[in-house]
Formats: sequence, C-alpha cells, structure tokens
Amino acid sequence: MPRTTPHTLKRALLPLALVIPIVGASIWLLQAERPAGTTPSHATETTASRNTVSPSPRVAVPPASANDRNTLAHATPRSLGENPYAPSLAGTDIDGRLRADADGNLVVELETRDFFDYFLNTIGEVPAERALSEIETLAYGHLPERAARQAMALLGRYLAYKDDMMAMGNRNLDPARQHDPAYQLETLKTALADLKALRRQSFSGQTHEAFFGLEEAYGDYTLASLDIRQRQDLSAEAKADLQVWHREQLPEVIRRTETRMLAEGERHQQRQQAIASAGSAKQAGERLRSLGVDEARINDVVGYLEERERFDDRFQDYQRARASVRASGLASEEAARQETRLLEEYFADEQTRTWARLRALDARSP
Repeated sequence: MPRTTPHTLKRALLPLALVIPIVGASIWLLQAERPAGTTPSHATETTASRNTVSPSPRVAVPPASANDRNTLAHATPRSLGENPYAPSLAGTDIDGRLRADADGNLVVELETRDFFDYFLNTIGEVPAERALSEIETLAYGHLPERAARQAMALLGRYLAYKDDMMAMGNRNLDPARQHDPAYQLETLKTALADLKALRRQSFSGQTHEAFFGLEEAYGDYTLASLDIRQRQDLSAEAKADLQVWHREQLPEVIRRTETRMLAEGERHQQRQQAIASAGSAKQAGERLRSLGVDEARINDVVGYLEERERFDDRFQDYQRARASVRASGLASEEAARQETRLLEEYFADEQTRTWARLRALDARSP
C-alpha cells in the first residue's frame, strides 16, 4: 500500500522551520529534563484530531512481565548508521523510538514524542519534507502497517499542536510590569494553564499524559516553588517545609532527580566555601578531602590554586619593578618599552600576561 503523508503534515511544514516548544519568553523554566532510564508510560491516541481522519491507535496494555515485553518485537532502530541524512545527527543515537505491541498497534509513550522531536529538530538544516520522510520511512519499514499508519496520524496531530503552540507563543509581556516578580509568576501560571488546555484539546488523555505528564508535573512544582519564595507571610522554616512537601508530590523519577540535584548543589556550595575560606592551596585540599572529594579532583583544584599563588607572587614582584620604571623619570616611550619587557620577563605565556594586564587595570580602578 502506498505511504501517503497525511495532509496535516504538509499544513504544518512552514511553522516548523523554527520549532519552538515554548510559550512566552520565560516558559523555559517549566521544561523538565527527563532523567535517563525513565520507565515509559503506555498510552494511545483514541480520538482523531480536528485536522485528520487517519486511523487512531487503540489502547496498548502495558506488559506485565519481561516475557510480555518481548512481544513488542516491532520497533524502529536506535541509530541511522554512519551517514545520517542530516550532518548534525552524525555520531548520535536516535532519541526515542516507535514500537508496536503484539497486536500490531502503536505503543504511545514518551519515547514516541522523543522520536518525533529527534527528526523535527533537523528542520532548517534539511527541508521539512526530508525530515518527515525519514520518520515515515522508518515507521513503515519497521512497524506493522497499522501501527505505522497510527504513528503518522499521531505525528500529524503533534505537528498541528506545534503549529498552535507557535501561535500561542506570540505574546508580549507588559513592558511596565515585566520586571515585577509577581507579574512574571502570574504570566507563567497563565502560560502553563493555556499550554495544558491546548494539549488536552490536541490529544487524548492517555497521549497527553504519556507525552507531557512528567514535564507538566515539574512545571507545577516549579511554579509552586516560585510562589512559596514570593510569600511574605511565611517564615523561612515554613517555606522550607512547604518546598519539601511539594517535592514529595513529584512523580518518583523526577523526585529522585530533583533530590539528587539539590544534594549536589549543596555539596557544590560546601566545596566552594571550603576553597574560598582556605588560607592556602594546601589547606583548601585538606578541607575538600574532609568533604569526601576524590583525590583526582582535589589535585586539580590544588594545582590550579598553587598556580594562582605563584602568579600572585610574580605579579607583586612585577608591580614593584614596574613602579621603579615609572619613578625613574624615563621618557614615556622608553618607559612603555621597559614595562613591556618586564611583562615578558615575569610572565612566560600570553595567558598569564593577560591576567597581569587585567590585574593591573583592576588595581588602577577607583
């Protein structure tokens, strides 16, 4: 059977030349990074988009065991090979995949959206038709025909959604209020609410959850965190408790990542404080060691700090020699030549000379 790209795909080609998955200038705060190893949700599109009448996938029941997962034998490959159609994809694995269940129906999950985006992100580097053709070829080449048709129908809805989202993003902040934190937060809340409404309108509940569930959960958490931070009626302790409570409401996979990031941030702050408060490179190394930092990293830090200490000593000697030249009464041209000679004498490479010039300028600043 000939594989014809749905009309919706063609309608959305031009807006996709600059695919921007953002609503408003600040909504990037709500885009959660999906941790590696996320267990995919199984969902399917059960209703047709307003712009397509292509077949819709039926519910694919999540496998209950490893043996059941083995029945999901039809899936797109993980790589485009050594010579992908777009140069930017060279050396990369395909982000996401399309796959079908044992009944030949498309399994709709987060990896489905990732797969679409992997190819759509090359639009501009290659013509839109080329990127869409690659998706179509892989779908029909590796999935049962029914699942491939379902994938292309879902891609049509996804493109129409991106089209509508681009139009939604053409909003401007009120210039008189754009620096007001309360106004910024309200704008973010409105943007996320509108984005959720558009997604519910564009996709079935199951597909909405599969494609955007984690992202929206993190968006809600981010807005709650910003709201707590702006509250004037809460103590610091109450704010911290509420922040923890909201974090505990996150889906487990995001909660683990967020907790790990916060712990790493705290460790980073402790290390920075240990370095800043140390009286010498050696003392900084000892303090980092007490915080459990590995020896290789300690050696790198200590080596850098020792280099800076040596530079500081040389810079002091250079400044004294430079002051002597300036006090000698030499003509300005000769004095400039002497200062250049001193710079080359005290600092052997261009990097340290640049440091010295900047330090000298800083020393002369009021």
